[in-house]
Amino acid sequence: MTDSNETLKKDTLTVAKPGRLQLTKTVESGKVKQNFTHGRSKSVTVEVRKTRTFAQGASGGMVEVKPQGGAGGFSAAAMDDESLRHLTAEEKQARLRALKIAEEEMKRATERVTQQQEEEIRRPKESQRELEAAPVVDMNLPPVDMGFALDNGKKSAHAAKPAAKGHYPVEEEGERTEKGKPGKLKLRGSNERRSSGKITVQNALSNIEDQRMRSLASIRRAREKAIKKAHGGVQETEKVIRDVVIPEAITVQELANRMAVRTVDVIKALMKLGMMATATQSIDADTAELVVGEFGHKFKRVTEGDVENVLRDDEEEDAANLVSRPPVVTIMGHVDHGKTSLLDALRKTDVAAKEAGGITQHIGAYQVELEGGQKVTFLDTPGHEAFTAMRARGAKITDIVVLVVAADDGIMEQTKEAIAHAKAAEVPIVVAVNKIDKPGADANRVKQELMQHSLVPEEFGGDTIVVEVSAKTGQGLDKLVESLLLQADVLELKANPGRVASGIVVEAKLDPGKGAVTTILVQRGTLRTGDIVVAGPAYGRVRTMSDDKNQLVKEATPGTPLVILGLSQAPEAGDTFSVVENEKTARDIAEYRERRIREQNVVLSARTMESLFGEAAGTNAKELPVIIKADVQGSVEAIVGSVAKYSGEEVAVKVLHAGVGGISESDVTLAKATGAMIIAFNVRAAPKAKELATRDKVNIRYYSIIYEVVDDVKAALSGMLSPTLKENFLGYAEIREVFNISKAGKVAGCMVTDGVIKRGCKVRLLRDNVVIHEGTLKTLKRFKDEVKEVKSGLECGMAFENYEDIRQGDQIECFEVEELARTV
Repeated sequence: MTDSNETLKKDTLTVAKPGRLQLTKTVESGKVKQNFTHGRSKSVTVEVRKTRTFAQGASGGMVEVKPQGGAGGFSAAAMDDESLRHLTAEEKQARLRALKIAEEEMKRATERVTQQQEEEIRRPKESQRELEAAPVVDMNLPPVDMGFALDNGKKSAHAAKPAAKGHYPVEEEGERTEKGKPGKLKLRGSNERRSSGKITVQNALSNIEDQRMRSLASIRRAREKAIKKAHGGVQETEKVIRDVVIPEAITVQELANRMAVRTVDVIKALMKLGMMATATQSIDADTAELVVGEFGHKFKRVTEGDVENVLRDDEEEDAANLVSRPPVVTIMGHVDHGKTSLLDALRKTDVAAKEAGGITQHIGAYQVELEGGQKVTFLDTPGHEAFTAMRARGAKITDIVVLVVAADDGIMEQTKEAIAHAKAAEVPIVVAVNKIDKPGADANRVKQELMQHSLVPEEFGGDTIVVEVSAKTGQGLDKLVESLLLQADVLELKANPGRVASGIVVEAKLDPGKGAVTTILVQRGTLRTGDIVVAGPAYGRVRTMSDDKNQLVKEATPGTPLVILGLSQAPEAGDTFSVVENEKTARDIAEYRERRIREQNVVLSARTMESLFGEAAGTNAKELPVIIKADVQGSVEAIVGSVAKYSGEEVAVKVLHAGVGGISESDVTLAKATGAMIIAFNVRAAPKAKELATRDKVNIRYYSIIYEVVDDVKAALSGMLSPTLKENFLGYAEIREVFNISKAGKVAGCMVTDGVIKRGCKVRLLRDNVVIHEGTLKTLKRFKDEVKEVKSGLECGMAFENYEDIRQGDQIECFEVEELARTV
């Protein structure tokens, strides 16, 4: 690089006003021409900045303070009296102290560098032998000129350049390049080395740019190696024993990562066990256990279901944290015995009037606050036989069962079933004899029937509370409530509201605008808005909570029924719900449960060998494919259970799909592909799905009462049954003569001996009381005319279809077959 011939202009200071300075030009600029190795050149504009110091002189004007010559720094002695006259004595002393401190700091830095060099010389002899071949730079430096230090590196390094000492002699070459320019300073030794390009303290102070030194890290490694050899060789690190978690299936690479070993070592271990595997291949838990033992680690087996361990809480509750909770009372009994009407009388509502057909078809949860301030939670269950699962579920989650029996009807089939469910759940039973105000009511007859089912009333010396009530007039309701509170006090119902909330799903449905609407009952802990809940295969954050009166609540204590929004899907009725810490845990649990349900469905739908052989033989049952869509999960469960009950050896109901919500286009497409009938219970088809069903002629049946669904399915199955064949005897005829007619073949001349012979009836030919032929009568003539029938004692002529081996003396038995329709 060469300087151009242009003259650099200097900065000048001008006085704009008296006592005021103004900088007219801040930098010196010029152009430099760059020459490259391949003959190219380039002009570059450069700027040079200089630092200038000014002070106020004795005359009041500004005077430039010149730096002390030679050293490149400023000294107090170099300033003229004019420049120092404006400083006070304290300021002068402060400047001198600063210069002295800087001088001392530089001396200490030089001493530290010298000490480091001396420490490097005092190394072990073993390490010294290995390091003799490495070049060493002598770090004994002369005192550094303070002017060089205080000039902030702007002065030429040659002014303070120390004498370079070392194992390689230094030689300056004044050789010129081809273009006549001086060459660079080079270091020459026994072996010429390439510059490392690093800037070190030694290079900066000595201006030796191409000196190559051994790094401190290399020296440290060599020293550590020498020390290990001096102590008897390389010391092996102690092996770390790890606890390796082994799932049901794991890849070879993942197993190696968990043991902190190389993948190739794990593959070698598997080869010793006789197994060829790649890094990405999965191995079973037993094989992984053997490999972990081979490497000396400990193992811990885990299964996929361990993800639910966070939900288990087997610890006993501290008695100090338990508080009283409202009792959960389930109303059970036969259909149309007044269960919902009795609950309406207690709640002062009219739920029964809104039920389709006047019967309860959903399980409901309500909380009633009594006059004394006590709260009681009621569960209302349907009484129809199709809702057996609902009654069983209600009995399991309840504390007390109220058995409602109509005084004018007595104990019926569903009443007996409710008694069985309550006894299986081992919960106390309170009998409410309803409709006591109706004509023909007989409470004593009901009590007598209760004794036949091991429910002995208290007035007869038993322990069953029997209360006579009337939901219409309100008679006996206060006594019923008093009995329930008394029974709850005996049970001492308590729960801990300070723990994590958990409970059971009472009912669930899908709402087009709200999503999954789930009715739950909190059994333990306190549920709050914003909690993350997992219920069966559904999970989500609780967005809103409302009570049975549709009032929003922020938290719910044990024994409280709620309707929550925010789950990913509608869970199954009867599923337990639990609050978890984070959404990832909830998602993992829900995915595991959904995967398990899917695997179970695959197993149930798999064809067995017996079914395959049955299909091949044509003896398989005829199937009625159906798709069931209902408003709530409980109704889906009830309909599926009811229609499956009528399946037999000849006909069966095949439920292709059952779910909650309206009929979608996918449901119609599935029905078209399989020829299934869609059962819609309290739901309707979407507009597009309805158009698709009309176009493809898919049968959609809408229902609002469950027994109508059961009756229609029963009728459809009955129509698929083969009719029953009944044989009716008509009469006997004896062959007296056989005539051979050319066109008609052999014709038997007969005498009707018993009953009547009809044209087209079925016949059997008996010879010596042995049936030798069974067929159909082709012709029946009397003289030359065809007749419909011939009565006993008359002669006639008969011929058989496709049979002519008839003889005189044979006997003909005539009968007809009647087809009778069957029902399931």
